[in-house]
Amino acid sequence: MQNAKDTFYEVLRGRVAAVNPDRTIVLRGVVRPGVLVTENELVSSVNLPDCFRLSWTAVKTDTHGTMPALAMQCEIAYETAGTAVNAGMDRGRCLGAMDGELLAAIGAVPQSSLKSNYAGLEFGAAAVAMKTNIWWGDVVFGEMKVDDDRLSRTATVEVMSYEEAGEL
Repeated sequence: MQNAKDTFYEVLRGRVAAVNPDRTIVLRGVVRPGVLVTENELVSSVNLPDCFRLSWTAVKTDTHGTMPALAMQCEIAYETAGTAVNAGMDRGRCLGAMDGELLAAIGAVPQSSLKSNYAGLEFGAAAVAMKTNIWWGDVVFGEMKVDDDRLSRTATVEVMSYEEAGEL
């Protein structure tokens, strides 16, 4: 399951960076594409604006085939207060731009990728390609919400994969 989650994150991060190279965040002094996985970051009471925050919320398994199949729901939360140059009065346009970036990144063909194992990255090793793919459905956008000066939205996408031997 972790390899599928990591692979989807890496694909989404790369695609968002390609769609909008200026969508970046600074986390612990490092500039990186504006996509993060909440379970992999330090706990914070502040939501970073203008970035996509992934959370894995549900998992379904099917063990009836030759390989166990997983379907995981990924919630992608994001928010913006607009730009300081426009005193935040462009926050609707900024949220719409983020909607478009997410749609372009998730809806790009192919909606699949070779699954990789990223466990060795922390020790300087490269990701290891696995034998199966991950694939995902279309993005489903939730309602826009207003919270003081920020507009926010949560979108969902279902990510599927087969679990290979040794992954369970």
